[in-house]
Amino acid sequence: MNGLRSGEALLGDLATGQLTRLCHVAGLSEADTAAYTGVLIESLGATAGRPLALPPPSRTFLSDDHSPVEFSLAFLPGQSPDLRVLVEPGCSSGDDLAENGRAGLRSIHAMADRWGFSTDQLDRIEDLFLPPSLEGPMALWCALELRPGGVPGVKVYLNPSANGADRAAETVREALARLGHRQAFDSLPRAEGFPFFALDLGDWDAPRVKVYLKHPGMSPTEAGSLPRMTPAPGREGLEEFFRTVGDFPAGDLADDEGTDRLTGRPALTCHSFTETATGLPSGYTLHVPVRDYVRHDGEARERAAAVLRSNAMDSAALDRALAAVSPRPLGDGVGLIAYLALVHQRGRPRRVTVYVSSEAYQTRPPLETVPTRDRVRARL
Repeated sequence: MNGLRSGEALLGDLATGQLTRLCHVAGLSEADTAAYTGVLIESLGATAGRPLALPPPSRTFLSDDHSPVEFSLAFLPGQSPDLRVLVEPGCSSGDDLAENGRAGLRSIHAMADRWGFSTDQLDRIEDLFLPPSLEGPMALWCALELRPGGVPGVKVYLNPSANGADRAAETVREALARLGHRQAFDSLPRAEGFPFFALDLGDWDAPRVKVYLKHPGMSPTEAGSLPRMTPAPGREGLEEFFRTVGDFPAGDLADDEGTDRLTGRPALTCHSFTETATGLPSGYTLHVPVRDYVRHDGEARERAAAVLRSNAMDSAALDRALAAVSPRPLGDGVGLIAYLALVHQRGRPRRVTVYVSSEAYQTRPPLETVPTRDRVRARL
């Protein structure tokens, strides 16, 4: 149990406490911290005042314990990590996805009024992702990149299966076309699902349209072969990242036959588009759900630290961030570190993103066995 929960503690109290401490890790000022905790409370709406002793307000799959908040830290060499917070602003609507989406849309428009940005891109595709009768696992999520100055970068995540999973590819193709990326869909690699479609709104140097793909059973070789961006990221770095996070052998012990694969929750790739001339992505991100491939968060922390160190990034900041979110021993549960991601964007340095769960409602107990590790041991 998270030591911050007791008695009649409220979800908003827990989440803003976590965010306040993370803002300190990220080097944000007291004024910015106060501004962003206020934004988080507003985004949660009535749910912010909900006692943690009650069940989650909805069965959101934003997190394993249905917390409607997740944090992430983007690491670059030689600087403090950038902090983001992901929230489901319609979570107060319970499991009514259509109302969840409408509430989320109202929240985005309120942000647009507050910070003076356009929602034209979102308006063009609203009917595709927020129909009157909405299917699939989610409606709308909002991610805030917390920048100095109190004005965040805003990202909206939408559900390609809103009109049915069998129409997800059609929905993504149509959305890309409406946004001017008519050739983009054909540049995507083969996959087994479209979990998210995302937009950058507001003040971005190069606003992105992002398509997420699901890849069950991914191997290290496949992780390095899926980018379609130009210039392409190095395969060796992608494979090394994948092997480290999945705990696959490297060097002489590496499997050359493609049987080293993730056997649990699938990896995701994200392909981001910033220009319409070529139809090719300008960014590629590889997301690995590390929580399914470790026994506990101590192991997840070791793998995250190894990735950060290999990219000349500050692993000490990761430890401060984990302590800021939860005081529990890392060996007592699994899932505090949810995903690790390696991010490539044209014209920008490579970065590593660590996704950290709020664990507002539950801590998953440690796992007794790990699929990849058991299989690799058997082969060796």
